Amino acid sequence: MRILVTGATGNVGRLVVDELLALGATEVRAFTVDPAKAALPGEVEVALGHFGRLDSVAAALTGVDKLYLAPHLPSASAVAELAADSGVRHIVDMSGPKGAHWQGVEDGVEASGVPFTHLEPGEFTSNGLLWAAQIRAGDVVRDAYPDVVNAPVAQEDIAAVAARVLLGGAEHHGRSYELTGPVALSRRAKVAEIGAALGRSLIYEELTGDAARDHFTATMGAAAAEWYLDGLARSAGHPQRATSTVHDLLGRPAMGYREWARRHADQFR
Repeated sequence: MRILVTGATGNVGRLVVDELLALGATEVRAFTVDPAKAALPGEVEVALGHFGRLDSVAAALTGVDKLYLAPHLPSASAVAELAADSGVRHIVDMSGPKGAHWQGVEDGVEASGVPFTHLEPGEFTSNGLLWAAQIRAGDVVRDAYPDVVNAPVAQEDIAAVAARVLLGGAEHHGRSYELTGPVALSRRAKVAEIGAALGRSLIYEELTGDAARDHFTATMGAAAAEWYLDGLARSAGHPQRATSTVHDLLGRPAMGYREWARRHADQFR
């Protein structure tokens, strides 16, 4: 059974490759624009290309049985159609919460007619790295919406679930899996968890209005700042609950926020 992993240079796709190998997969093909950066294991077949070149996608899909589809809205429908034409028997896509930004990925996959499984993570734990520069510089983290609550999920857990589903059977067909971490936390609590992992007491200083917009514009650019703050505003008063999906599928707990911070402690020092 040949499995194609797209986005194999990315943070999740690259981990999916490793998880598949760890579970005993022997025919893994990695679709990447930069094989050197991906640093793939020798037993992995490399397919060079990117979603902007559909001919390279079609070539990579030759002889493929199952597909891990990384989220790329402009090409999702076309890639899913190519997968159907190539005889792919199962698409496992990474999208996001139902009805949100990545909904077009799920719609395109379903329209192809190929049996599918949607992986729906919310915020990644790695978004905590947005605070890394401030934490390296001192004990004060300036940020907005301290009481927004969600249950961020580790990319390692997303990849582990993707690999397990790809190697599974029809019990996953037509399913949507909401993926979260084990506990819902406010943004203020996340900063405290990072501090605990580092053995430090961090202070959360709330930014509002123009101060918040200026801060995020300086760190991520105007367009991204607008998108990020609007997302936080929409989340205010709508806490995300933690699900047991990662545990149910993997038979182990999802990675907690403090454990993630411990593993990435060097990036905060």
